[in-house]
Amino acid sequence: MTTLLLASASPARLSTLTAAGVTPTVHVSGVDEDAVLAAARERFGTLEPADAVLLLAQAKAEDVTRTIESSAETGSDFPDVVLGCDSMLELDGEIYGKPGSVEVAVQRWRLMRGRSGVLHTGHWVVDLRDADAGGTGGTLGATSATTVHFADLSDAEIDAYVATGEPLAVAGGFTVDGLGGAFVTGIEGDYHSVVGVSLPLLRELLGQVGIAWTDLWATSGTETRA
Repeated sequence: MTTLLLASASPARLSTLTAAGVTPTVHVSGVDEDAVLAAARERFGTLEPADAVLLLAQAKAEDVTRTIESSAETGSDFPDVVLGCDSMLELDGEIYGKPGSVEVAVQRWRLMRGRSGVLHTGHWVVDLRDADAGGTGGTLGATSATTVHFADLSDAEIDAYVATGEPLAVAGGFTVDGLGGAFVTGIEGDYHSVVGVSLPLLRELLGQVGIAWTDLWATSGTETRA
């Protein structure tokens, strides 16, 4: 049995993994995303969207890894592998995360409606298994990119959608698996990546550290840590 810890507060990522037969524990990272990106830009200059989401996914996975490794309460709850994820929408060469406010969400949707964007999702995996259990000590990641086509919403539809609160705390200001699903007219690429975690890509990353996807199917029980 191989156990997975999800370093994300996203209920969509958790439900996607659970529906695929994987029930991870959840530990939300304390990473300051803006600070991480600002530091990277100061050091490397302008970041490509794929680099930005991969950097944040790595930061989240490694932050949680440090926390659990320094905790005295490991025991049987110590995970075999940690997964960090982050998503952003690319439109006109700009990248957009969570709107955070009604005003920003409305402005964002008026820009997005009737158009297409690319949803980038970074994934980072840390192998914490002991060497005698096949652990590699590996830490690696990859990014998926999926084109999303948006309906040409009216101002009234935008206002009504934003008023639900759903778009405020999700990457790009939309969902495909919730109330926003009716406003997405098509997807070119991995549906699950748009929800928040690419199952095929995660399977490949786990395979690179010697973990078979089917080994995660035996896990059970979800625990949320502060």
